[in-house]
Amino acid sequence: MGDKPLWEQIGSSFVQHYYQLFDADRTQLGAIYIDASCLTWEGQQFQGKAAIVEKLSSLPFQKIQHSITAQDHQPTPDSCILSMVVGQLKADDDQVLGFQQTFLLKSIQGAWVCTNEVFRLALHNV
Repeated sequence: MGDKPLWEQIGSSFVQHYYQLFDADRTQLGAIYIDASCLTWEGQQFQGKAAIVEKLSSLPFQKIQHSITAQDHQPTPDSCILSMVVGQLKADDDQVLGFQQTFLLKSIQGAWVCTNEVFRLALHNV
């Protein structure tokens, strides 16, 4: 992993951490957001750590498992990291669905947090 640029190492580590938390106990995701964070989930807008955790915690499934197909990371001119994830998820006994998710990460007081996030299921012909 040492041969990858630093932003790719940070982005990959964040993505791994995010989905481990999400799959195990999404109520614990609050630590990665700040009060100014924004989430767009299937077109619905949420702002602030509390609103985001409330949305993620209230999703209508008991268990979920994410499988990451690809992830790309870029440094931004203002020292942030843009991360895009493509993968599949399986919630409860539902069919496997594709998804895309994008994160904007910023280092605040030595910790990387998610300031912006966009999530969409990859549904076709719906």
